[in-house]
Amino acid sequence: MYVCNCNGIREREVRAAIAAGASRPAEIFKACDSRPQCARCVCDMREMLESEREMLRYAAE
Repeated sequence: MYVCNCNGIREREVRAAIAAGASRPAEIFKACDSRPQCARCVCDMREMLESEREMLRYAAE
């Protein structure tokens, strides 16, 4: 599934960037060698980041 249609960034690429340490949408764009254009995907990226944080929080308990 595409998260960012403007740059052709797929969900797996976003998840890989997060796994590599990205903690903000800007860092995800940098990891994917792209820049935000229309920014519609930023909300989705933030949701994916928060979901990852929650999973780590529960795993630590």
